[in-house]
Amino acid sequence: MSKYTPRVLVVVLAASLLAALPSTAQQNQASLPAGTGKDLVQAACTRCHGLNQITGSTGYTRERWQDLFSTMVKLSEAEAAAIASYLAGAFPPKNDRAPVLVPGNVQIKFQEWIVPTLGSRARDPIEAPDGSIWWVGMWASVAGRLDPRTGEMKEFQLPRAARPHSIVPDPAGNIWYTGNGNATIGKLDPRTGGVTEFKTQARDPHSAVWHPNGNLYFTAQGARTIGRLNPRTGEIKEVLTDANAYGIKVDSKGTVWVAHTGSHKIGAVDPVTMAIRYYELPDRASRIRRLDISSDDMIWFGNSALGRIGRLDPTTGEVKEWATPSGPRSHPYALAVVNDVVWFNESNQRPDALVQFDPATEKFQSWAIPSGYGIVRNMWATRGGGLLIHQTSSNRIGLVTGAGGKTTMGR
Repeated sequence: MSKYTPRVLVVVLAASLLAALPSTAQQNQASLPAGTGKDLVQAACTRCHGLNQITGSTGYTRERWQDLFSTMVKLSEAEAAAIASYLAGAFPPKNDRAPVLVPGNVQIKFQEWIVPTLGSRARDPIEAPDGSIWWVGMWASVAGRLDPRTGEMKEFQLPRAARPHSIVPDPAGNIWYTGNGNATIGKLDPRTGGVTEFKTQARDPHSAVWHPNGNLYFTAQGARTIGRLNPRTGEIKEVLTDANAYGIKVDSKGTVWVAHTGSHKIGAVDPVTMAIRYYELPDRASRIRRLDISSDDMIWFGNSALGRIGRLDPTTGEVKEWATPSGPRSHPYALAVVNDVVWFNESNQRPDALVQFDPATEKFQSWAIPSGYGIVRNMWATRGGGLLIHQTSSNRIGLVTGAGGKTTMGR
């Protein structure tokens, strides 16, 4: 266990921030077509990612390109205009990955905020006990707090090597994060900005969840590990799994459920012994990133490899799946259950689509996410029936109201 006392982050430009970060993406050999603005694009955009992120994109209008890169790097008006014109001419919209949007009677509203640190790759927003919204900026190693009533934001610097992946709040309002870059579980005290780190054996802690027994359970994807942290003693126990461990949730009986992206399995973990029972999906090509649990303790998951969502009955082991609206290549990613209705995104579509599935009727409804340039990687159901989402590519945190009835945020 170690102590780290950071300063509150002063908003910095992505250009200066990301230039200091080592990135193999800078070595990407994709090339851009000739045209006015090409040199500006190469200079501004390769600071944080390879050119393949541009050449492999679905393309956008001039306005959409400018909206996207304005959340990544600070440019002069003239530079921004030149880059937007070049990108729109060289990479116009192709619409080859447009989602299949299903109409319906549910009315929702999207509200989005751009986080202060451009290019930080904001992700995995959560709701704290006081109603504030928190997120992490993975590339900048920051945690941020948003007051949804006023839009006021504040960021806290975490250890530079942490590269936090996901966060969860504890009942006292502390923010716990997975240090994907420095093999730690970290605790941020918002009152002081102080950070306490707990070292893990797994090299890349990924996602975490609190258990009613007071312990924090977490996954480590590349290390193929599931861990348990006792926050009172700092003791950590870690066990290996059959495949890459990813999303994690706890059911009403206390069983810890883990999605495995490297196989067609879902794991049920005994919280005391850490023994794992595996449930196999019928199709061995299945891959699962996120899962959630309905009030009847059914396990809902997104089958990202096959474009399906599914339900596992832990009692019988029965699995039932439904094809998503946009088809087998839609790559469902994040998933959350709100009032027993399943919400997920089709991450391979542009724009990224938010989809509702009602188990009672077995019908879908879907919407284009306003800033759906990239991927929603995680969702959080708020206490008031809302849904927190994000767009890492455009550094936005979003709140969807109407997903589960009346939504109140900020207390």
